[in-house]
Amino acid sequence: MLLFKGPRDQILSPLQSVSGIVEKRHTLPILSNVLIEKVGENLTLLATDIEIQIRTTAAGVGSENVAITVGARKLQDILRSLPESSEVSLTLDDKRLQLKAGKSRFNLQTLPPEDFPRVAEAETQTAKVKVSQKQFKRLLALVQYAMAQQDIRYYLNGLLVIVAGNEIRVVATDGHRLAYAAETLEEEFPRTEVILPRKTVLELSRQLGDNDDPLEIALAPTQAKFTFGNIELVSKLIDGKFPDYERVIPQGHGKVLKLDRALLHQSLQRAAILTNEKFRGVRLVLGDNALKIMSTNAEQEDAQEEIEIAYDAELLDIGFNVTYLLDVLNNINTDVIELRLTDANSSALFVLPDNERFKYVVMPMRI
Repeated sequence: MLLFKGPRDQILSPLQSVSGIVEKRHTLPILSNVLIEKVGENLTLLATDIEIQIRTTAAGVGSENVAITVGARKLQDILRSLPESSEVSLTLDDKRLQLKAGKSRFNLQTLPPEDFPRVAEAETQTAKVKVSQKQFKRLLALVQYAMAQQDIRYYLNGLLVIVAGNEIRVVATDGHRLAYAAETLEEEFPRTEVILPRKTVLELSRQLGDNDDPLEIALAPTQAKFTFGNIELVSKLIDGKFPDYERVIPQGHGKVLKLDRALLHQSLQRAAILTNEKFRGVRLVLGDNALKIMSTNAEQEDAQEEIEIAYDAELLDIGFNVTYLLDVLNNINTDVIELRLTDANSSALFVLPDNERFKYVVMPMRI
């Protein structure tokens, strides 16, 4: 029974869209598979890891209805290894999927489609938001690096999304730093808060385009659904209470520095080479119209960088994890960044000039 016949990329592209979430090794063998369903000439590909489900479509051939599950990575690797110009056919033959391309032939085992688990879609929605793919991808890029990884406080291993009024906000924190970004919406919505799992955030960042094509976000009490292009991504949510980010963002800084982002980035990168590998600490020393960046390590090596700035207040010596400073500078694209400081024991705040829609808080460290 013929499922597909056409150019390689016509089946490889949708397969790559869904297979990114497939785990290489899973306790349930069927979760390593992709579900391929053909209804008439419409071909649907679906993958899941129980927490996230991605569905997309391709053009099939023939009129018979058929469903199979087959190893996602194996099928993807075979298709990738074929020449780009290949014409490919997929045929179901006695519970095996046969792939032909030129003089190449592959037979893959299948598992019963009725055993394939699906994420049940929520019946009630709390908000349905439309933004451009580019807008949401940018929001994710501004904050996702601040998410925790494998923290015992499981709600930190994700990203808070808030829809309130005519604004969508995203917040991430690992307990040492916090990133916040917001965008305006065209409609007003009641306040809704959800925590997206880390894997969902990374997958959305990978899949969303840098374009003005629409993204529809449907939020429900236990899941979020993202629809864009011909892709539908459904994700379970993290159940937990996210920290009160508004209390974490400091107010009323006495020292405000406007810094050349590229210059600061390069200076920190050089100083980072001689930091202690475990603690990654750098000192920022302010005084006499200069910002000095200093680092030392266990081998008693040291580095010092100096940037000219407009500053004539009292001396300030404050330490930070250099990775946290580089992370924010790597993910913003403005020429100038504003650094607001109070004293050596208080958190620093990075903002974009004339833009209150992005904030990055980083706690100091003792060096």
